[in-house]
Formats: sequence, C-alpha cells, structure tokens
Amino acid sequence: MTIHTATPTCPHPAPTGRPEDSRLRRTTLLSAAVVFALASAFASAQESRLPDIGSSAGELLTPHRQREYGSMMLAQLRHYDYTLEDPLIASWLDTLGSRLAANSDRPQLPFTFFMLRERQINAFATLGGYVGVNSGLVLAAEREDEVAAVLSHEIAHVTQQHVLRAVERAQRDQLPILLAMLGAVVAAQASGGTSADNAVQAAVVSGLGLMQQRQIDYTRSNESEADRIGIQTLARSHYDTAAMAGFFGTLNSRSRANRAGYYGETPGYLMSHPVTTTRISEAKALAEQIARAPAHFEADIASDNPLLPSGLKIGSSVAGGGTGQFDYARERLRVLSADSPSDAIREYDRLAKGKPLNDAQRYGLAVAKLRANQGAGAASMLAELLEKHPGDLWLSLALGEAEARSGKADAADARFEAILKSMPQNRPAALTYARTLAERNSPAAGKRAQAILRPLLGQSGEDPEFQQVFARASEIAGDPVRAGEAYAESAYLNGRAEQALVQLNTLRRRSDLDYYARARIDARIAAITPTVLELKRQGIRDEDLQRH
Repeated sequence: MTIHTATPTCPHPAPTGRPEDSRLRRTTLLSAAVVFALASAFASAQESRLPDIGSSAGELLTPHRQREYGSMMLAQLRHYDYTLEDPLIASWLDTLGSRLAANSDRPQLPFTFFMLRERQINAFATLGGYVGVNSGLVLAAEREDEVAAVLSHEIAHVTQQHVLRAVERAQRDQLPILLAMLGAVVAAQASGGTSADNAVQAAVVSGLGLMQQRQIDYTRSNESEADRIGIQTLARSHYDTAAMAGFFGTLNSRSRANRAGYYGETPGYLMSHPVTTTRISEAKALAEQIARAPAHFEADIASDNPLLPSGLKIGSSVAGGGTGQFDYARERLRVLSADSPSDAIREYDRLAKGKPLNDAQRYGLAVAKLRANQGAGAASMLAELLEKHPGDLWLSLALGEAEARSGKADAADARFEAILKSMPQNRPAALTYARTLAERNSPAAGKRAQAILRPLLGQSGEDPEFQQVFARASEIAGDPVRAGEAYAESAYLNGRAEQALVQLNTLRRRSDLDYYARARIDARIAAITPTVLELKRQGIRDEDLQRH
C-alpha cells in the first residue's frame, strides 16, 4: 500500500456525546499521541545524519529501528482501541499471513499481522513488516483467496522496500514522514464514520496537497510491482492467482456504485490503492500466464543459504493453500466488529430474510447470542452444529463458553480439558479456557488457569491479550507478584509505557520478592525506562497518571 503523507495537527474537539464526535476525539487523540511518540524515531534518524540524495533506502533506518517503529505504532493502535484482539481471529490471520510471507521473495523477513475492528474496507503495510487488515475487508471478501490476494500485495510492499523508499523520498522533501504515515493511517480508519468537512479530513487534505502529483506517480509504479510480486506469492502459496484482479474489480465496481449513490462510502482501500481497468487487466493477464506455466513461478525463490551459490533458485515452495477457517473467521469478525451483540443479532436477522443462514452464519449468530448473555440459546445452536461438524475447534470452544455461561461448568470443563489434551499449547484453546475459568473468580479456578497458560509464557512476551488473561488468573490464584508483572506487561504492550513503569517500580518495593522475581522486574524496568524518558522528553505523559 502506498501511504500518503499528512501531518495530523488538528486540535482536540469538544465531545458532544454523539458517536461520530467520540470517534473523532479518539482519532485526534491517537494522532497527537503518535506524533509525539514517533518523534524520537524521526529525530534519531536525523541525528544519525540521514542519507544524501541517491543513497539506498536501507541506509535510512536499520531493520531494528523499523521493527521499533512498527511495534510503537501497533501499541498506539491498541491503546486507542483500534485493534480487534481475539485468539481465534489472530490465529487464522497469522496462519494465512505467515504462509504467504514464507512464500514471498524474502521469506527471512519478520512479519506481524493484526486485525483492526474498523468495518471500512482497507489494509496497510508499514515499516518493520507490520501489516494491518480491517475487519471490513474480510467481510467484503467472498473467499479466503481474496483476502490472501490483498495480504500478498501488502507483503510485496514490504519485501520490495516500497515503504522504506517512501520514507527516504519524503526525507528528501523535508517532510516528517515517520509521523505523517501513521497520521494518514489513523485518518483513513476514521474516515468511514466522520463527515467530509471535519477537522481530521481538513488536516489530511491540506497535507496531501503538498505532494499530490509526486505521490500519484510514485503510487502507480509501486502498486504495479506489488501486484506482480503478490500474484507470484499467491501462486507459490497455492491460492487462486485470479483472486487479486477479481477482488479489485469487485471493489472498483462498488466504488462506481458508491459515486452513483447506491451504497455508502468509497472503499478506503481504493483511496490508497488506486485501481484502473489497465491495472486489473494486467493482473488478469499475469494470473493467466501463471496458470499456463505454474512451475516457473513456484520455483523462483532465491535461496539465502550461505553454502549454496548466490542467487540460486530453489524449486519447492513452502506449503500453502486455504486454512479452512475463512467462513468461520468472517462470521466471527461480523460479530466482534459490530457496535454491540444486539446489533450483530439484528444483522443476522436481516441476512436470514434473503435466504436461510448457512452453517458459518449460524455459528456467527450463536457467538452473537453468547456475547449477549444468551448462553442457553447459543449452546443449543452450537451443539447442533457440532453434531454436523464433529471435532471442529471453533465450534467446540464456543460451545464450551456457552455451557459455562449457562451454568454447566462441569460440562464446559470436560469439553475444554478434552480439547487441550488433543491440542496441547494451542493458544486459542488455552486463552478461551483460562478466560472462562477466570470468570469464576475462585483461587482454584485461577490456579488451573495459570497452569494452562504457563507453558505459553515463553512465546507470549509480545501478546497483550495473553498477558491480561494471565494477570487476572494470577490475581485470583493469590499470586500478586506474577499478576503485577503481567499487568505491567499488558500496559506496556497497549501503549502505556509510563503506567507499566510505575506498576513495576511499585511491585519492586514488595518485601516478599524472591531473587528470580526481582531479577525479572529489574530487567523490565531497565528495558522500559528509556522509552518512558524519551516520551517525557517529547512532552508525552500518561493521561490517566496525570489525572491522579
């Protein structure tokens, strides 16, 4: 994706209580926070003597700094509740994205895929291999191949260094691109629910005017290359290579209908990814070329093995193909991205008027009822579906939750324990069961939840949802030290570095700390302190701590 540049400078609007005003306030708060939070990254790049015109993109920011930027951006998006955190959705998206990344031109690059709750159709890639996908894009897709097509396109923007080159190009124009990029992303996230003349839109439009023509020219070449590389990645991953042109064509048709007034807004994806009939035709032609000679495109990944000749092409692609979870993932997203469970139920009522709900949609309706505290009704629907699809993880976990919510704790425990026995250390299963246990608020339930989660601790250092659930389990289990550490880690991962540091320093004063706990806490304090000091230097203070 080509990210247009705009510096968010609008003041905080006075809240009026209307949903659109709340949304605007969240947007401006996030924009302002990110401007300050990322100022250190841009300042560091300037202080280390940014490259002269003509230097390579890789000299501007090291891979480590790029990952730092991406991580900081994700933390801020989490802080202002733009992300959608769900273990099943995260597992599906990561599986899909990781398969595509492993079959890309640079499979050694690290990637982080995350879901945003926004229903506008959009996706973006930024520095460090961070790729965000709006819920609306998945809801608009009819099959997983279409989502894979968009992801492969975004992955190509990273592997071909399009984002990094945009940073260097903007630096030559003396624009603070590291700050502006996220400002544009945030504005795009909010554009679906705010009026065209609000302060955010005005700030974006004025910023875009500075580089409009150069950005348009730059976009065309990068989008064409990302299409070409992305389609090759689709082929290696055994997805339908025609899905990219097909999905772009569908979005383009919707855009024309929107301009005619038949739908609501133009898909945000088309605003940042201009689609023309020529571009769609080129994508179709390449897909047909690959279909005629698939082996050629599956065998052109360069090996990075130092024991093999430089540039040698390896002839086998990493295993790919559909996850088999798309239909359930889309319906789960329909529920989790709705404004409320009752809104999701009404949405399914409307869908049912056209034709009977399919099994995936019935699963979604059951999840909506579960979230609306209709445990018994949800359990009945899920039990019927599970008879039809025995052993399905998504159905089994939802039924376990429904049984627990409808007063059948023993049945729920038996179901969850059986799942964990057959799928030990499965993240969605462990988190779902632990969260269900934590709702009982008893020491025994807390200790069992701790035991379930502890094997996953080593691989969950950057997982805020895991840290939150583990913190609650430790708290009710009577383990305040572990609870405090996990709560602090969750705060840090959710963009509250200062709050995390305060919690850790408070925890460090406890007299009952053993040697290992003190060493862990001291290490985290040392790691977090520089971030907090830099944020303070930039004038950023945690708003909750300031109020106290």
